[in-house]
Amino acid sequence: MTGPVRSVSQALAILRLLAETSPLSLSDIGRMVGLSPSSCLNLLKTLAGEGAVERDARTKTYRLAPAWAMLGVLRDGDAQRLVERARPLMAELAQSFDAAVGLWKMVSRERTRLIARAESDAGMRLHLADDQRQPLGGGAVGRALAAKQGADDIELARRFAPVRWQADLPLETYIAQVREAARRGFALDEGFAHRGVCTVAVGITGAAPGFCISASILAGSRSGEDVAALGAGLGSLAATLAP
Repeated sequence: MTGPVRSVSQALAILRLLAETSPLSLSDIGRMVGLSPSSCLNLLKTLAGEGAVERDARTKTYRLAPAWAMLGVLRDGDAQRLVERARPLMAELAQSFDAAVGLWKMVSRERTRLIARAESDAGMRLHLADDQRQPLGGGAVGRALAAKQGADDIELARRFAPVRWQADLPLETYIAQVREAARRGFALDEGFAHRGVCTVAVGITGAAPGFCISASILAGSRSGEDVAALGAGLGSLAATLAP
């Protein structure tokens, strides 16, 4: 019995990505889909030759061809399926750790959007506003996505620049935090994005690129061991959601 054809899966991942976030550069697409520049370029050339993708020679970016974009079959499907699978697991995690849990999606080169949330039933609890958006580089989510995507220092500086931090955070420290997130498996923001709030986040691999799961608690309310356990719990949830 034969398995899935990897190149076909990768081509579809590119098409889904461009349906949601185009236009994107070759390096953006390769980073988010997890392809080497040469492999990504070959797939993009093939897709362009078949009329599914268009390249802007001036900006050197790619977008879904209008005829494909009008079909609408590539848009939101992965996000909706992921939300349906994630909701009960997020609710369980939120209850176990008394945390506000969010599922985020990268919607452009500049921003992420909250697409699902869960909370505990504690009388006093944090709350995530529905459908909120934040800068791509912001918070634990931004660090987790950058770590999962292997963003280099130049890309990290681009993502960092527009973020309005609530506590002083030098770029060099931010870059070090992203590298640490890649090493330990989860990203951490302790009051930089939202004063008084500690957020842990993990990027999700294997699904359409650009998804991340987060959990927020009151800063200083848990020990270092508790925060690490929360990170491990998010890691297990992300692994479960990855197809």
